[in-house]
Amino acid sequence: MTTQTPRIASVQRTTGETNVYVTINLDGTGVCKVSTGIPFLDHMLHQIASHGLFDLDIQAKGDWEIDDHHTNEDVGITLGQALGQALGNKKGIVRFGNFLAPLDEALVQVALDFSGRPHLSYSLEIPTQRVGTYDTQLVREFFVALVNHSQMTLHIRQLDGINSHHIIEATFKAFARAMRIAVEIDPRRGTTIPSSKGVL
Repeated sequence: MTTQTPRIASVQRTTGETNVYVTINLDGTGVCKVSTGIPFLDHMLHQIASHGLFDLDIQAKGDWEIDDHHTNEDVGITLGQALGQALGNKKGIVRFGNFLAPLDEALVQVALDFSGRPHLSYSLEIPTQRVGTYDTQLVREFFVALVNHSQMTLHIRQLDGINSHHIIEATFKAFARAMRIAVEIDPRRGTTIPSSKGVL
C-alpha cells in the first residue's frame, strides 16, 4: 500500500470574542489535548478523539463571562476548518460514514457524507436545558458550525434516550465513529476522488 501524506491541519481563529487554536491528525491514535474553558464540551471533544482515533489539540479562550455560546460555536468553526484542510481534495477516502451508538438507554444514529455540500439534519430531543453548566442548545450550534465549515452533510437521529448526558455523549461517539469510517483511505479507490463527477 502506498504511503499516505500525513493528513494533519492546524487552524487559528481569533475574533473580538474568542481565540481558538485547533490541530487535527486524521491518522492518529486518539491522543487528545483540549482546553476550551467549557468542561462538558472538553468531555465531548475527548469522545471525538478517542472513538474516531483522531489526534486533537484544541485550545480556546473566550468571553465566558457572557456565556459559552461564542466559544462553543468558534470551536466548531475552527475544528470544521481544520477537518476540511486535513482532508484536502478527498482523494481516496471512503467519503460516507454511518454509526449507531448506544449509551445505556440512549441510542443515536449518525450518518455523514463529505459531499462538499453543508447540511445538518438534527433531531435530538434533549430533555433538560443544562448538563452541569452546559446549555444543551449549544450541541446543535456546535454541529451547525462544524458542518458549515467542513462542508459535510450530517444527519443525527435520536432513536431512544431520556438522560440528557447519555443522549449527547452517544451523539458524539456515533459522530466520531461515522467520521472515522468516512475519512479512512479505501485501498480499492487508490487516489481517485469518490464521486462520479470527479470532484467534491
